[in-house]
Amino acid sequence: MAHLSRVLTVLSGALVGAVVAGLLLRPAKPAIPDTAAVVQQMREVARLETLEVALYKKVTFTPEPQPTDALWKDVVNWARYTLQDPHGRAIVFADAQLGFDLQRFGPQNLHVAGTKVHVVLPPLSVQVVLRPGETEVIDSNLDSAQTAQLLEKARLAFEHDVNADARLRQRARDSAERALRGLLLTLGYREVVFVDALPATATAG
Repeated sequence: MAHLSRVLTVLSGALVGAVVAGLLLRPAKPAIPDTAAVVQQMREVARLETLEVALYKKVTFTPEPQPTDALWKDVVNWARYTLQDPHGRAIVFADAQLGFDLQRFGPQNLHVAGTKVHVVLPPLSVQVVLRPGETEVIDSNLDSAQTAQLLEKARLAFEHDVNADARLRQRARDSAERALRGLLLTLGYREVVFVDALPATATAG
């Protein structure tokens, strides 16, 4: 019986040792960083995921006289513009960038429940920058100020077109979501859901 007791004791000790060793060798669950650190990393990733699009267009511009306080001055201006008939055409090139407003992205855009996180993306912003070195003004009698008006009009038109392009907006959103989901999964979250508004439980209280 004493021999059997010693055997059972040895087996019991071996079993406990195996359990302890298994616990020690089990991969540690990744520690999810605090919200501020997550937000900062998401900002960096979103910045890298800005969608860039090259644009060009032929435009025509006829400047209108600027209103003034003096009625007679207005008449003179109208006559001058009518007689001179200012006009201009150009082929304008530009670059458009579609990205999310990182300054408005913060902890209020996240709701964490265990390893599940809801994300509300900030508004998509569009920025258009002209490429003056490639822009060509053709058949124009505009002066430098009027030419500047022509180019600004073109830039605003580009910006409007890009903002209204649902396909480009969706491409920018898909790209950002893909990059941010990859980041959050590597940080230890198991499920990432992009929503238009956080769950009611996140905003209550």
